Amino acid sequence: MAILKLDYNALWESICKWSRKAGRAATRPVLLMWYVMRSKDTPRKDKWAIFGSLAYLVLPIDILDAKRLPIIGWLDEVASLAVMVQKMSKYITPEMQGKADAQLDKWFPEYVEYELIEG
Repeated sequence: MAILKLDYNALWESICKWSRKAGRAATRPVLLMWYVMRSKDTPRKDKWAIFGSLAYLVLPIDILDAKRLPIIGWLDEVASLAVMVQKMSKYITPEMQGKADAQLDKWFPEYVEYELIEG
């Protein structure tokens, strides 16, 4: 019986492209799930679930098309990621959070936590 392997490199490339469009805030939970999925401590079945959720989010495949159903079209992706983050949060470590924040700082160096709005 052949064992299917996850193509981490292809998924990472898609995450990188997607993140530029999505922005820092939307990318953080994706990166956290990425690091949980890559952890040796995460069970294989959970890695598959995370892989599927991330692939559904970042790949150009949709069950509900965002162009035809603008709000509903992206809600299925957001809901999928939110459920996955909730289910897998037990695996998130401070080290993973640090890695995610460091990657975000590389991708979004102009980010400031608080912005002053001048009127």
